[in-house]
Amino acid sequence: MTVRELTTIDAEQFHGTIVPAAQPVIFRGLVADWPAVRAGRDSDEALFSHLSGFDQQQSVTTLVGDPEAGGRFFYNDDLTGFNFRSGGARLGKSFEFLLANRDAARPASLAVQSISTRTHLTGFAEANPCGLLDAEVEPRLWIGNRVIIAAHQDPYENLACVVAGRRRFTLFPPASVGDLYIGPFELTPGGPTISMVSFDDPDLERHPRFARAMETALVAELEPGDALYIPYLWWHHVRSLAPVNVLANYWWTPPEQGRGAPHDAFLHAVLALRALPDAHRAAWRALFDHYVFGEAQAATEHLPPGLEGILGALPRDEAERLLKLLGQKISS
Repeated sequence: MTVRELTTIDAEQFHGTIVPAAQPVIFRGLVADWPAVRAGRDSDEALFSHLSGFDQQQSVTTLVGDPEAGGRFFYNDDLTGFNFRSGGARLGKSFEFLLANRDAARPASLAVQSISTRTHLTGFAEANPCGLLDAEVEPRLWIGNRVIIAAHQDPYENLACVVAGRRRFTLFPPASVGDLYIGPFELTPGGPTISMVSFDDPDLERHPRFARAMETALVAELEPGDALYIPYLWWHHVRSLAPVNVLANYWWTPPEQGRGAPHDAFLHAVLALRALPDAHRAAWRALFDHYVFGEAQAATEHLPPGLEGILGALPRDEAERLLKLLGQKISS
């Protein structure tokens, strides 16, 4: 299935209807007027010249994979490490590598991921503004050649804008988690857990439920100037399709309320509850369904106003106090 497309959008419509709907949307030509996009349309050299004007000449984390990996950044054969090397390099070196190898039949794979524009490319955001988001939301750049990033999810809302090259996103709703065969939590290629399925050559004997995941998959192909809204915690597999690819993405979440990070709470719940006897887990499931995932009013409507405690609208300082106490209990 393909992703819904729009050619016009403003900030009010984006935040008022698109984000609450929690469905991916392509915005064709959203950033087509960016100087960076126009430079990339002229040539790869012009694009890198534009980016070099913001470069603070600092080392950034750079991933390099052998040609035999076919651009797929993944685990090694026994899942004790990875099939790529990670180290620090200045952006200019990556630019030189990409230009020198863009016509190679099987170049080494290169990816410079999640580059902070505030730190490493100061002024990029001001020169290439996104009208849908507040200026406080920082664009991060992703630069590389024909690489493949395994399906993963991020605990953020995400707006991904193609600056140069082409990208194909394959997207799955959060509920597809059981059909994507997610790898280890403790050792991951880039932070988030990833799908163990090769999308180029899926082994349906080993991963039979992946066929069901593909029945709900959405595919989005983006050209320079296009943008894709990826909702919170949606799984996405990303394939860069050109010898030189640059993407700017924006991550954001609702204002932090002092109640802690949901992902941390999730990991602690896995650690604390998964090994319990079945009957105990079933009892905790009922409590989670009622207090966490059920209708908020159903859990508090019988309580006098002001006595809802953690089920209600806590002042930030009180939420932070309780979070600190909880941390002490967890660590004791």
